[in-house]
Amino acid sequence: MTGRGSVSPSDRFFSCLVYILPLMETLVLVNQGITGGSLLAPVFALLVVPLSPIISIYYGFGGLLSFAVFLALYMLVVRNSELSHFLRYNVMQAILFGIVLSLIGIVWQYFLGAIFRNTIVAETLFNTIFLGGLVAVGYSVIQTALGRYAEIPAISEAVSNQVRY
Repeated sequence: MTGRGSVSPSDRFFSCLVYILPLMETLVLVNQGITGGSLLAPVFALLVVPLSPIISIYYGFGGLLSFAVFLALYMLVVRNSELSHFLRYNVMQAILFGIVLSLIGIVWQYFLGAIFRNTIVAETLFNTIFLGGLVAVGYSVIQTALGRYAEIPAISEAVSNQVRY
């Protein structure tokens, strides 16, 4: 097991790569709320176009593939103490990002969507979720590429409780 001090280039690469999952979750969630009139629509399109084949495969099997990827990452990476702490930490953080975004999507779909559909409140909410997700993933990828632990309030604390040395 590698401690917090040393981070190999391969650990940095794979730790950055795993943040594609919460980015895709963010894009799928805000897809229904980012309209053509939004100022963020060009940024959204810039991210969706290259990732659309991966997104369609990842979500194309009724959510089963995403669930299988979640289980595989959790069982084979996060709980594998032979892998570096840095890699396990970042995989768990990406998983928690995805869970938080999924919960937001569920709350929107079953509770808030019927009330605020096609309103300025919905557009503001989706723009905020998009910017927040983009900033969180971007910050995490940059910190990970530099070999540092991305400390995000609440999420990083939960990750630290789950991933032991």
